[in-house]
Amino acid sequence: MSALPLPVVRAAELPPEVRRVLRPGEILLDRGDADRVLPSSFLRVDSWNQARETELTPHFTLSELIGVDVRETPLLRSFPRYVPCAVLLLAAGLELFRLEVGTYVHVAANGGYRSPGHALSRHASRHCWGTAANIYRIGDTFLDTQEEIEKYAAIARRVIPGAWVRPFGQGDGEADDHLHIDIGYTVFDPPEAN
Repeated sequence: MSALPLPVVRAAELPPEVRRVLRPGEILLDRGDADRVLPSSFLRVDSWNQARETELTPHFTLSELIGVDVRETPLLRSFPRYVPCAVLLLAAGLELFRLEVGTYVHVAANGGYRSPGHALSRHASRHCWGTAANIYRIGDTFLDTQEEIEKYAAIARRVIPGAWVRPFGQGDGEADDHLHIDIGYTVFDPPEAN
């Protein structure tokens, strides 16, 4: 892809009410109390139809990575929406995973990008960077057993360079009903954003 699929919007160009929710460039603490700087470059999505039609990779549209429920702040459940540019890097990693498993990969609602204003965003979740995905089903297989989650976690670790996958379990930082894949606190400021 020679051009980004949607317009890049820098922090200073965001509408003030959106900037207050997205908090670009601000610091959030992660679970270990380390400082993490929120993204400052975003893709502007003007409609749900545009999100469905925007192919980030051959097997993933933007809509699959931005589905949220009523826990997202109301301002960001409507359009236009602003999604961190790093979602492109996540999609590339998920494409490698999709090619390896050879079937559909289903991302849960709230399982892709969610804003710092989302009710589930209590700390510096990688979801706020657009770099994490919670996968609840692969093909016809629901990921709700240790065997299935660990099977697909091993594949993700092998095919996505640098990916981190939550271990199976019910404790903090573990998952027992989905596969959490992320590429870290990655910030992508494409050349168009300079």
